[in-house]
Amino acid sequence: MDSSVRSFLKAKAQNLKPIVMVGKGGVDPRIVTALDEALTSHELVKVKFQAFKDEKKTLAEQLAVETKSELIGIMGFIATFYRDSENHLMHFPKEMMRKGE
Repeated sequence: MDSSVRSFLKAKAQNLKPIVMVGKGGVDPRIVTALDEALTSHELVKVKFQAFKDEKKTLAEQLAVETKSELIGIMGFIATFYRDSENHLMHFPKEMMRKGE
């Protein structure tokens, strides 16, 4: 993913609220499933780290791998993820067309 697409997605994510919360249970299969389902229906999802704040970068990278998504960025204790779905909910400007289209 190039920087222009990443910047576009970061801008789109600004008004989003976190949908998935990582609490004291950490990143377990329930969190992975919740993020996977959220990405399927929304494509762009924020995850808030309410616990394990010192490990958020490592855990966010792990979540991206397990959900086959892209980690767009981490701001404070919130990580933003993107994964294209069959419905192509995110509409990119023509100059940023996604690979394979």
